[in-house]
Amino acid sequence: MLVQLSIRDIVLIDRLDLTFAEGLSVLTGETGAGKSILLDATSLALGARGDATLVRHGQEQGQVTAVFDVPLAHPARRIAAEADLDTEGDLILRRVQLADGRTRAFVNDQAASVQVLRAIGAALVEIHGQHADRALVEPEAHRALLDAFGGLAKEADGVRAAWKGWREARKAVDDAQARLAKARADGDFLRHAVEELSKLKPEQGEETQLAERRQAMMASEKIAADLSEAMDALSGPTSAVPSLGAAWRRLERRAAQAPQLVEPIVKAFGEALDRIEDARAAVEAAQRAAEFDPRELERIEERLFALRAASRKYAVPVDGLSALAERYVADVAALDAGEDRLVALGKAAAEAEASYARIAALLSTKRKAAAKRLDTAVNGELGPLKLDRARFTTEIASEAEGPEGIDRAEFWVQTNPGTRPGPMMKVASGGELSRFMLALKVVLADQGSAPTLVFDEIDTGVGGAVADAIGQRLARLGGTVQVLSVTHAPQVAAKATRHYLIAKETTGQRAATRVKPLGFDLRREELARMLAGETITDEARAAAEKLLKVG
Repeated sequence: MLVQLSIRDIVLIDRLDLTFAEGLSVLTGETGAGKSILLDATSLALGARGDATLVRHGQEQGQVTAVFDVPLAHPARRIAAEADLDTEGDLILRRVQLADGRTRAFVNDQAASVQVLRAIGAALVEIHGQHADRALVEPEAHRALLDAFGGLAKEADGVRAAWKGWREARKAVDDAQARLAKARADGDFLRHAVEELSKLKPEQGEETQLAERRQAMMASEKIAADLSEAMDALSGPTSAVPSLGAAWRRLERRAAQAPQLVEPIVKAFGEALDRIEDARAAVEAAQRAAEFDPRELERIEERLFALRAASRKYAVPVDGLSALAERYVADVAALDAGEDRLVALGKAAAEAEASYARIAALLSTKRKAAAKRLDTAVNGELGPLKLDRARFTTEIASEAEGPEGIDRAEFWVQTNPGTRPGPMMKVASGGELSRFMLALKVVLADQGSAPTLVFDEIDTGVGGAVADAIGQRLARLGGTVQVLSVTHAPQVAAKATRHYLIAKETTGQRAATRVKPLGFDLRREELARMLAGETITDEARAAAEKLLKVG
């Protein structure tokens, strides 16, 4: 429910802070005091269209903040959460109206779009009044209200699920038909491609491995001659190693004769020959490693050529050929088994369609039964509201199959016998529409209602017993949801649990709207004014006190 409303610099309101509670609260005041301004400000906070004229003269901006206390599972919190807005604690809607016409919207002090603010506001508050643009229950919502009244939420969910299942089954058929048609058109190509790729047998990563091996083999080919020359220098016919070995052995035999002179030479020769032997072994190992079969290089190059040619032909990377081959094999298999699969999918789609039709027809039957009960309940409320010659009907017409079923529901009225019935929003006058909406809200109080209902002067043009009947129904609604009513009828005001007086004060040349809650004495005085007019008599005060005691 709405627990607090704060308004800053909106038209005649400079600063206003109001707190609200459960039950029925009424707002009264003389014409021109600012009741419409209060409603316009409230609508602005709920996402209504902004207007630069709303900003108080001389100010750069105006601002309205509405604080709501709603359950954690309330749809308004879900809407906020889906918009990535914080939903902890109270829901605080704030709208800033700038003097240049621009507006800014906030939810729990986080910037939000006006569309999100409007969606959240619509889930929290319904405003009903003399003007159709303030009646938030539009024909598009009538079917949902009928389902709520009839307790058909489970059945409606079942229809939506059946519709989704049918759509998915139908899509599976369409996809299979498209794939089969394409496979048929490309049949010869597919079979040729499968045969060619099956022979090629491309493997993931094969191109990289072959290219690396080819590069290594080509590099080995280039250094093979150099290795051979090195080996000839070390152990070939022209090698100096045998001569060096012979010289080393002769010196070694002479070492005993002149050890100090010869031994260093012998040692150096030995080390040099050892190093030469190490070099020869290394060259020999390199030659073995560099050996390759030229035919292998040829095979590698042929394989790379074949893979890359297939890559160009099928317009995929070489590494994508294996996946392409698998897809083509699946397409050929689909072509071969497509007819049987298509028949099976078609059968499943037909069963899903039949299931949807059966469930939707059952829901339609229950909706029609609920519509009769709703009509009876609403028509039972019309007599005391001075609509005893009017008739309310829920018109259910068949429409194209959809996720909500096969019915279009719309509330119709006949305002007088002999007149043509038609949609409530078009046929009923402003005052009649307000009372029809009140009758509907009383009947639907436990279903499909926002937690806060605002009624704007729905008692205009009525008085006496009719105003009393309106007050009784508003009070009954107040036992289920929070009700705020702007009223000129003392009979309605007397039924409220809280009474707020809207008045205009003038200081110097500036006027400002003030709103204050009334205790019993001030409330009696206000009701007396509403009964008697400008001059309040003792009789009016007595009548007001009686209304309060009866109310």
